[in-house]
Amino acid sequence: MLTRLVPTKTSRRAARTTLPALTSLGLGVALVALGAYSAVRPAAGQERFPEPTEIVSDHGVLHAKLTAAEQQIEIAGTPVTAQVYNGAFVGPTLRLNPGDKLELQLDDSLTDPTNLHYHGTHVSPSGDSDNVLREVAAGTTAPYELDFPPDHAPGTYWYHSHEHHLSEEQVFGGMSGLIVVEGLQDLLPADLRDIQERTFALKDFQLTSDGHIVQDNIDSNAPTTRTVNGAVNPSLSIAPGETQLWRLANIGADIWYQVALEGHAFYVIGEDANPVWQTWSAQSLVLPPGKRFDVLVQGGSPGTYIFRTLDFDQGGDHYPDTTLATLTVEGTAVPPAAIPTSLYAQNDPVHGDLSSGTVDKERTLVFSEDDSTNAFMIDGKQYDPNRVDQQVKLGTMEEWTIRNDTEELHPFHIHINDYQVMSINGAPYEAHGLQDTIPLPIHGEVVIRIPFRDYTGKFVYHCHILNHEDNGMMGIVEVVP
Repeated sequence: MLTRLVPTKTSRRAARTTLPALTSLGLGVALVALGAYSAVRPAAGQERFPEPTEIVSDHGVLHAKLTAAEQQIEIAGTPVTAQVYNGAFVGPTLRLNPGDKLELQLDDSLTDPTNLHYHGTHVSPSGDSDNVLREVAAGTTAPYELDFPPDHAPGTYWYHSHEHHLSEEQVFGGMSGLIVVEGLQDLLPADLRDIQERTFALKDFQLTSDGHIVQDNIDSNAPTTRTVNGAVNPSLSIAPGETQLWRLANIGADIWYQVALEGHAFYVIGEDANPVWQTWSAQSLVLPPGKRFDVLVQGGSPGTYIFRTLDFDQGGDHYPDTTLATLTVEGTAVPPAAIPTSLYAQNDPVHGDLSSGTVDKERTLVFSEDDSTNAFMIDGKQYDPNRVDQQVKLGTMEEWTIRNDTEELHPFHIHINDYQVMSINGAPYEAHGLQDTIPLPIHGEVVIRIPFRDYTGKFVYHCHILNHEDNGMMGIVEVVP
């Protein structure tokens, strides 16, 4: 059992002293209004499993336009006013190949500034690329141009607003979507390359009494409605023995998921869009904000099974067991395919094991909180966009010890360059591949190795609970020649 932390958000503290206790909302949509919660039922009948709209690259270029606007949409049959991309609670999925170019226009039709981050991608952090230090003013349109290298790892990525002080509000309002870099299926055995693929974009929302998604004083510990691709408990099916590829992604602002599928295992073939050196099976997977897993699922005996997020205590927040979707195993049985044991070679020169490499520099970072000032800090400092916190040399590899001095879990994320986890709380960690998000244990530490191979420029590292990021738990690293 994790120790509970008295929340550092003033809004949480106020909410907990005025709100009545609620045990469960079932399939209801959470409403917040003047210190009270109520619920609305979704439309009658169970929704079939939806997939987000897709925009696909053509002849090496993906042309896309995202319009960020506050508008009325529909979730679970309920009219909702949200801040969204292209009129949907889950933005369009961007599909492209390694070596492709993404040419995107961001139209900010909000009344606030915004920007875009392409989470997990290994592209330039400068100029019009994955530059989160850039700001797009309200009422303007800005171009983004990203060149994906030919050896870019295939898998599931995502995009979202990274506007400092507004990232929680905008992502919670709906401003996020998936990116799929193709090629993962090509690494599978021949009989698994044409299997059905499903995306699971996981995000939650709360509503005010007038039907707006909450923007101010978001309480991440309050009852909330969980959705998959913008649907509440959708239904999907699989045949007995059939293998499907499920892309699991937490693209919400603050809350955690520990997903499980009754009667079935997840066979992990990719973590944070890195094909694994060694496949492993899991009965459940923990997804903090920003985390992704690409998994194979094989249909079991005919019947109905619940895909759920389990009861989870983050230390500061507690999330109840909640149904996410319903899987029916039905139809003609097929012989189960053999699960591959590996996708990337552990000695791959670009995506391989870093444990035998030379460490050029070691650093220690400390995550902390100050309840009296509602501050979230790294190395005792809140984020300053005009300060470089870590300067590193291009072409080097560094080993960072990241210590968590707080009473809650924090997901550590760094932009542009993925890393290998070497140890957790002093115990060697058997990494299955590289990753970009790792939970920092309460009063513990994680040691990682990061290669800075390809790009100079400034980018950030931070806690991916966006409330914590907006309140200072972020720093800037600058890679220099």
